[in-house]
Amino acid sequence: MIHLSHPQPAIALVELDTAPANVLAMAERDRLLEAFTTIEADRAVRVAILTGRNGAFCTGDDLAEALSRDVPSQNAAILHFLAMCDRIAACRVPVIAAIDGWCIGGGLELALAADIRLASDRASFACSAVRMGLTASADRLTRLVGESRAKPHLLTGAPFDAARALADGIVAEAHPAEGLLDAALTMAATIASRAPLAIEATKRVASGVSATGAEIPDLAATADHAEARAAFVAKRSAVFTGR
Repeated sequence: MIHLSHPQPAIALVELDTAPANVLAMAERDRLLEAFTTIEADRAVRVAILTGRNGAFCTGDDLAEALSRDVPSQNAAILHFLAMCDRIAACRVPVIAAIDGWCIGGGLELALAADIRLASDRASFACSAVRMGLTASADRLTRLVGESRAKPHLLTGAPFDAARALADGIVAEAHPAEGLLDAALTMAATIASRAPLAIEATKRVASGVSATGAEIPDLAATADHAEARAAFVAKRSAVFTGR
């Protein structure tokens, strides 16, 4: 199952819930994409959190389902998984991955599609594709942390913990498991309090799909920019409307 809720009107919470390890069979992927389509359409949403229930984040494809696929079907299923990650990476709003427990193989690819990753102290990671005769995460992980940090993970497929993920820059923060979601919600609330059009533009620039010079003319003309200047002069908090 995929659960979509709104802890606050501006925050969407997407939870993977397929015990025990939150695998993503084809049907679950469609539900996950539907959740993000809903988020995209809801202009009240300014940030999304992606996490997993059952003490796990995600362990990628459903291998039991994969056993029933012929080679063309398996190839299509793998490409579908990658396209799903691309779709989440391209989400209009920032996505925070709150990673608790296993984050392995395709699950790591999914986490890397998020804009920000937070981990619990019991999170366990692995670039396990090479152990399955495949390749995954080589592009996203290398762009994120560089070749020298990425290749030991990519080429060994060995598991690593939250402390290593934090040291290598794969996650931004590590928290006790019981405080992980609260930390993600706190960060999401901070992001949601900023000018939403500026947040969306900043994500586009940081993701390499736009440039600062291309975004500034429209942003400078927004009501939110005028509100920010007025609020600064009046020494009050700005109230942003996304206009």
